[in-house]
Amino acid sequence: MSIMLKQYLTKYAGLISQIFSVMGYRSRSMHSLSHSTIRPGAKMSEVTPEIRASALKYCQQLLHGAWKELKQDRFQIKQVRENYLSPKRTTGEYYLGGLSNYLYVCSLPEDGHVQNGEPRQILLRYYGEILTGNADAVVLDSVVFALLSEKKLGPKLYGVFHGGRLEEYIPSRSLTTAELRVPYISKRIAQVMAKFHVLDMPVNKEPVAMFEMIAKWLQEASSLTLENAKPYDKVLLEKIFSFKIEAEFETLKDFVIGVNSPVVFCHNDLQEGNILCFGDTDDMELMAIDFEYCNYNYRGCDIANHFNEWVYDYTYDKFPFYKESRENYPSREEQIFFLKAYLSASGENEDEIEQKAESMLYECSACGLISHFLWGTWSLACSKISHIEFGYLDYALVRFEAYFRQKAELAQIKPPKKG
Repeated sequence: MSIMLKQYLTKYAGLISQIFSVMGYRSRSMHSLSHSTIRPGAKMSEVTPEIRASALKYCQQLLHGAWKELKQDRFQIKQVRENYLSPKRTTGEYYLGGLSNYLYVCSLPEDGHVQNGEPRQILLRYYGEILTGNADAVVLDSVVFALLSEKKLGPKLYGVFHGGRLEEYIPSRSLTTAELRVPYISKRIAQVMAKFHVLDMPVNKEPVAMFEMIAKWLQEASSLTLENAKPYDKVLLEKIFSFKIEAEFETLKDFVIGVNSPVVFCHNDLQEGNILCFGDTDDMELMAIDFEYCNYNYRGCDIANHFNEWVYDYTYDKFPFYKESRENYPSREEQIFFLKAYLSASGENEDEIEQKAESMLYECSACGLISHFLWGTWSLACSKISHIEFGYLDYALVRFEAYFRQKAELAQIKPPKKG
């Protein structure tokens, strides 16, 4: 065990112990409290009496100060309204049973007096099914959240409970897809990513998490069949099945490993909806959020995933509720601009940055394959269990088609010499 890891475990022993205790970790079965406090079929925009009561209880227990004696009639709670709809995030009208988290802003009354520096507003997060079904993922997500908060790379953590947590509420907005290519914003995103990539985190440092997630989602999607599929879905599934994705996955693993991209701590989902923006243009600040996919991975995969997200706009308000615009993929010049900003923020020698940025182009393009495959399998799994109104099978097909298109393009390029 490394000295750094020992220091982390010692410093956060109380938090880790609390998470284990609260989550009932010894029992591998997890049931989110949101499932018992939110009635099935209720729109998440409804703040039911059950939600209100449980939210107040957690605020009283975990925040104390003015919150401890707060009465129901003085307690303020509202659901978070996102700037746009995205299937990977919590949104305004999602139903219980989807994969999203459920977010609420809880507040003291305007005339309430803070006693001991406690916050006036907090964000209450009930975990969705993607976390509540996996005790390991809950513990990892909570520990990573706490460590990133400590390093000022994420919101502050105020407390955890079985089924969710209390976080700092930061008045802000998410970036839009179009803003990803704005030069000064792209530069800041590169700087945020660079800060993640130099972290030493107390989690498995082997780049296996992405492969494990893909394998899990492939297993969950394995029960999809043509037999009971609707006519439209059947057409999509026939095309997806023709790709033989289970066999392709084995080929993909060997290929990505062979790229020899450095292994770093990655966000793994740094798309526009996971980047908060606050401040004016001249002093704009960005903060990454939603850390459930954070883990050690190949550097090129994190960067390539961000580049791929330039293409997909989830604000489209008609089925399938996303829009693919291949022409929006960053140009060579835009990629170089991002990579130079990333390398500069990483402390690389300024005289060597141009050459290193050029050398990373193939790495990112090659590692981009796993991004398409990851979200393709994710979307397949979601098509089985999510109640979110989104064209999951359409999206899966689009990402697998992008995968094979990019694979064919890479076959025409001579990889740079290793070493």
